[in-house]
Amino acid sequence: MNHPAPPSRRPATYADVLAAPPHMVAELIDGALHVQPRPASPHAFAAIALSDEISGPFRKGRGGPGGWWILGEPEVHFGEQILVPDLAGWRRDRMPVFPREAFFTVAPDWACEILSPSTRRLDLGRKREVYAEHGVSHLWMVDPDARTLEVFTRTPDGWLLVATLDGDAPVAQPPFDAVTFPLGALWPPEG
Repeated sequence: MNHPAPPSRRPATYADVLAAPPHMVAELIDGALHVQPRPASPHAFAAIALSDEISGPFRKGRGGPGGWWILGEPEVHFGEQILVPDLAGWRRDRMPVFPREAFFTVAPDWACEILSPSTRRLDLGRKREVYAEHGVSHLWMVDPDARTLEVFTRTPDGWLLVATLDGDAPVAQPPFDAVTFPLGALWPPEG
């Protein structure tokens, strides 16, 4: 007896990303729609704290070299792949004019993912691969639960782990190695 083939799923499209509820983060990876809730408080704390540490010296040039655009949760289009890193940065010499569109088509020079239980597998897996495939040079993985930072640099062979830092270690890592800040600044106070 022949059984009918199960209905095939159509690949997700940008229309599916746009139709996601506004309180969710929607990404499109390999034709599949990935939707996650907004981050929990330790995740949000780490993201804003890291932005605070690098924006002054690298985006504004206060106490550092400047020359960067730094953004939280930008929508980045790598062809059909649509990713939303927690933080991303573009060197202004590569992207001198800040785009006015709702998304970016120029690959960032740096991306940062703040790991959470709901995003860990995707962030450490396929999403990291997409960043390498599309020319992101530096990738940081921040884990608020383990209180760690892993720093990667892209090589012709893939990602090279440059450093693993934990606790309150001093951070002076590429591409933001011109300034040092304490990793502990990314963790909410315990208590």
